[in-house]
Amino acid sequence: MSFEKFLFYLFAAILVGAALMVISRKNPVHSALFLVLAFFNMAGIWMLAEAEFLAIVLVLVYVGAVMVLFLFVIMMLDVNLAAMRAGFIRHLPVGIVVAALMLAEMVLVLGPKHFGLAKYAAPEAAPADYNNTAELGISLFTQHLYALEIAAVILLVAMIAAISLTLRKRPDTKRQDVGSQHMVKKKDRLKIVKMAAEEKG
Repeated sequence: MSFEKFLFYLFAAILVGAALMVISRKNPVHSALFLVLAFFNMAGIWMLAEAEFLAIVLVLVYVGAVMVLFLFVIMMLDVNLAAMRAGFIRHLPVGIVVAALMLAEMVLVLGPKHFGLAKYAAPEAAPADYNNTAELGISLFTQHLYALEIAAVILLVAMIAAISLTLRKRPDTKRQDVGSQHMVKKKDRLKIVKMAAEEKG
């Protein structure tokens, strides 16, 4: 076994273990931290596949920014862990069915025959001046333009949903009403009391 194959199996094993911990941990903060571990191992696999740009983007964008946002939203939402644990067993059969369907779809879509690897042969080595960042950009904005735009719209909807969740009204929290503050008149806040002057003896 070559060293690259050993690294691939090592990264893949840790990735699968971290992914299982993400969906099995009771504490959402622990799940988010295991997701960070999964991202780092996925970045290592992409480095082995000579996709350096994707690996760096995964670490910088998802680990550095998106996971911070996840943790911030988890803290803001104040998730009820007791209710979440109670519904885990009830929804487990549905989750297993959905996971099996997703696995079948991934096998059908990401099978070797769709990437020119029907005989499981290694792809041809790229030339020394090959730029995978430029090739990825050309592929995204020509062949996969509509899929990129749809993904952008979905991310926009998710961002709006996250903002609306954090801005929802809670009865136990105080909120600032800027509109009512601007509508305040002087007579509502200022009261002048006339008093007779007193002489000091």
